Amino acid sequence: MRRGNFQEDTVDYAAVGATQAHDLMGYPPEHSVPAEASWRLGSGQARFESSADALLSWGALRGAGLHLTDVRPAPGPMYSGVEFDAEGNALTASKLDVEQRFDSDGTPYVAAGTTIRVRGRVKGMSADGELRVIYAIDQPRRVGFALGTVGDSVVSGEESFVVTWDDTDEVRFTVRAFDRPVALLYRMLPPLLKRRRRELFQGYLRAVSPLFSTPS
Repeated sequence: MRRGNFQEDTVDYAAVGATQAHDLMGYPPEHSVPAEASWRLGSGQARFESSADALLSWGALRGAGLHLTDVRPAPGPMYSGVEFDAEGNALTASKLDVEQRFDSDGTPYVAAGTTIRVRGRVKGMSADGELRVIYAIDQPRRVGFALGTVGDSVVSGEESFVVTWDDTDEVRFTVRAFDRPVALLYRMLPPLLKRRRRELFQGYLRAVSPLFSTPS
């Protein structure tokens, strides 16, 4: 896995951070299609920590059959991005001045500002694109991040991946997204956009859930 030079590209959509808006499903960004799914992973601290580690080491994407061909951390101190409260109000952003971690093959863990290039297909549909980590969440019982499209994708938008450990001891994995079709095929055939998103969500679940850890 190589790491290229960081480029000051910007994401190709306006509603940055909208995957954290409480009313995303009812009021998605203009011309986009929202999606949300949540699954129970188990319970307890050990399950939360193992699931969070898998998520932050790009496990959801890789387990869905996607390949990370370039990981470019942001230069300088890492930044946590924008977070929202339960009512959708923006919270004060803060810096995450932590040591960069790497997985066994030397790939940097998720950090806000990191740019990645992803290649792959889901049920014959392209999942290629350049993506930016819009925000990262690192809390005692809530860990996750969001990816926004920078370019070279058939869609434009954002998706978030969050693992939570609630007060009932339950550990859940939640994915939220909004996509606007860019490629002509998806603009002409809107159902393909929902099918693509559905297949991606199932791939992420297979990657993170212990129920899919071994073949049936």
